[in-house]
This record gives sequence, structure tokens and C-alpha cells, in this order.
Amino acid sequence: MKRLSEQRNKILFEKLAKYVGPNVKVLIERPDGNYCFREKKDRVYYLSEKLMKLSDTFTQQQLVCAGTCIGKFTKSNKFILQITALNYLAPYAQCKMWLKSSAEQQFLYGQHVTKGGMGRISENTEKYSGVVVYSMEDLPLGFGVASLSTAECKHADPMATVAFHQCDIGEYIRSEKDLL
Repeated sequence: MKRLSEQRNKILFEKLAKYVGPNVKVLIERPDGNYCFREKKDRVYYLSEKLMKLSDTFTQQQLVCAGTCIGKFTKSNKFILQITALNYLAPYAQCKMWLKSSAEQQFLYGQHVTKGGMGRISENTEKYSGVVVYSMEDLPLGFGVASLSTAECKHADPMATVAFHQCDIGEYIRSEKDLL
């Protein structure tokens, strides 16, 4: 597993900052030790420095992965977060959206969130900012991008899209073999 290049590191942190804002620093400097991001075959893994040092004892052919895969780089060098990053993004999310129970299943099948399905949204959510989507019981369901700001959501049509779907926990079943 290798370090990310300067350019890829910048792309990764910009994407993470879209969802957690300045809390990206908290992901690296945690109370239980320091954590880092490493890359293998265009996939980015999040792991503790202790685990990283242990993984150095294996050759590249012996090591499939170490840590948690949080996303991957495309051929055009864009970073795509995967659902496996949800557990690390949810506690530090800047913008949150809660869904009514009637809209949860639609979101889990990959559909966008409409205003009629939105239960509530955190204040000061800007248009096109990253949002973590929760159920009304505070269970993180996935993440997406806000298509309307908080102020625009109040006056929107019930069928208007308020968040674009990006990832949901249903992908654990639908895309099981691609999540490594």
C-alpha cells in the first residue's frame, strides 16, 4: 500500500471536507491513535498507523487490503466515496437530512430524496453541499448532495428533489463484490 500523491491527497480531502467540513482533522488525529489514508489499485483505505506498520511486513502480492476502503479514484482522477465510508463520515457530518419512514425504502433503492419524503434538514445547508441522510431514528442511511438550500426547501414543491442520491446502505447487498 502506498501513500497518496499530493494531487490525489488534495482531491480526497476536498471530497471529505464537502461532508465533514473542518472535522477532517478529527479523522486523522483520533483519541485512539493517528490514522492515515493509503492507496492500492486506485482504492483508498483508511487505517491506523499501527495497522499500516504491520501491513508493511507483507508483500504487495500477499496483501489484498488493510483498513477500510472509503472510496476509489476513477480513470479521470475523480474520487468517489463508497458506502463503507458512512460510519466515519456520519458522526462528523456538517449537513444532515432526516427522511420520513415512508421515503426510506425509496432512498435505499437508489432514488433521490423529494421534499415530501424529507422529515427535516439541518440549518444552513447550502445548495450542492454534501449531506448525510438519516432515518428519523438517527440511523445513517447514506449520503448525497443537497439540490436545494435549507431556505429553498421550505418553499419547494412536495415533489421537488431536495437531495441527489449518491450512496446508501442498500449497496451492501446490491454491490457486495465491488466494495472491497
